[in-house]
Amino acid sequence: MPGESKSSPREIQNYLGRISGPLLDRIDLHVEVPQVKFREMQAAKPGETSAQVRQRVVAARRIQQQRFAGKKITCNARMGTRELKEFCVLDEAASELLKHAMSEMGLSARAHDRVLKVARTIADLAASSNITAEHLGEAIQYRTLDRQLWG
Repeated sequence: MPGESKSSPREIQNYLGRISGPLLDRIDLHVEVPQVKFREMQAAKPGETSAQVRQRVVAARRIQQQRFAGKKITCNARMGTRELKEFCVLDEAASELLKHAMSEMGLSARAHDRVLKVARTIADLAASSNITAEHLGEAIQYRTLDRQLWG
């Protein structure tokens, strides 16, 4: 199949093993992008336009600017421990989901904080003042690639 590696599974694992966990922990989103089939590219499926996405992003950034007004930070990615505790409060269901993900995936403290920041951003994009289990679940999905390949 075109685009597939000709390396053995052992060679692939050795290569991936060179990338350390602490490096991966510093990457917020891990997304696998499979090759798109010709048939799927030709299908006429209407989706969200770039202009619509831009509007949501601009609105989310405005929310973050208001949230951090008077502080030295301007966006969720720059939150420290104090801001995480203040702006990333989880309800019981979301807290249990994060606890389960941490133990099952073996996520580090750094990955925990990154998941919370991404979940806060997902909630902002949805114009939600609270982080729900749904927002958190999506953020956790963006951490699975490192555990599948590098774990």
